[in-house]
Amino acid sequence: MTDGPLVELEKLNRITEKIIGCAYTVSNTLGIGFLEKVYENALAVELRKNDLKFIQQAPIEVTYKGFIVGDYVADLLVEDAVLVELKAVKTLDENHLAQCINYLKSSNYGVCLLINFGTKRIQIKRIIN
Repeated sequence: MTDGPLVELEKLNRITEKIIGCAYTVSNTLGIGFLEKVYENALAVELRKNDLKFIQQAPIEVTYKGFIVGDYVADLLVEDAVLVELKAVKTLDENHLAQCINYLKSSNYGVCLLINFGTKRIQIKRIIN
């Protein structure tokens, strides 16, 4: 007997903890005021330094009754397990959260991190499918 779901949850938690640590490093180093792409590229540097595999601008297809009807692009897909959506805004709103929920609905991934670098203190929300 295996602890499949429990092992998977522990793996996701380890990955998200590493990503969050990298995000704090980027935030503490750059501060606020840059465009989202700058934070994405800086976070990519930190993820690489922490031996995390990732894809920038990861495509996600939206299907409806077996037909592809659209596509999204997540900022990062880390370890083929965690989606990361980055923002550089004054405040997160429901649209940002909905975007992450839609990414999860349209993919087989179970976790999306919504990270906002646009405030004095970095904002991070973990959304679970």
